Amino acid sequence: MHPDLERVIALQKLVSAEHDAARRLADEPERQKGLDARLESARQAVASAKERLMENQNKRRAIEKDVAVHQGRLSKFRETAMAVKTNQEYHAVQKEIGFAQGEIKTLEDRILELMVEADDLTSVVKRTEAELVAEQKAVEGERKTIASEMTSLRSSLETLATDRAAVVRDLTPAALAVFELVSRRRHGVAVAAARDGICTLCHVRLRPQVFNTVLRNDQIIQCDSCQRILYYVPVAAPAPTDNVSQPAQ
Repeated sequence: MHPDLERVIALQKLVSAEHDAARRLADEPERQKGLDARLESARQAVASAKERLMENQNKRRAIEKDVAVHQGRLSKFRETAMAVKTNQEYHAVQKEIGFAQGEIKTLEDRILELMVEADDLTSVVKRTEAELVAEQKAVEGERKTIASEMTSLRSSLETLATDRAAVVRDLTPAALAVFELVSRRRHGVAVAAARDGICTLCHVRLRPQVFNTVLRNDQIIQCDSCQRILYYVPVAAPAPTDNVSQPAQ
């Protein structure tokens, strides 16, 4: 293979690796935001569960106050019933007593419903709190992993930059100029493999004479369509299989 062609292939691999590392480094703030959002969601779940439990308790206390009011009225009606002198007054008081008793029963039934609901809500609070603790541990672990990845990527970028500089130093100025021009125009990808007479990146069929030249890998050839530097990787021949003839029966 032509030395410059071999070097631009190596240079492309290094540049692509640098772009990938830089992109992953740039993604780090968004990844942190995603972790923050997970924690906030878990915290909101706990806050919502506690709020619902508090609303339940407030409703129960309010109804218990209403029960106390009706019980006070019931007590007074019973005292009045003991002092009435006519059947008409007695029946009127009994009607009030019956109404108060009905109200108390309705309210007490509602209190029982709220108590059952409170048990369920308490379970939800405990579950969401446990989920929050688990999420905090998971996020903490992921933050440590991200921090380790970022350190590794920064180190990798330094190594890649050193290796790229070494390759660039050995490239001829003409080959480097072609690489850099195409790289700027093609989003950092200046080199492409040719296979079956086609540029594998722009997918345009090459002229036969161009592809025949690319097959030799002995000079810098550019794709007529995308201008990328082309190279050819021979297809590996399939491994031979052992065909052992079976004796005739």
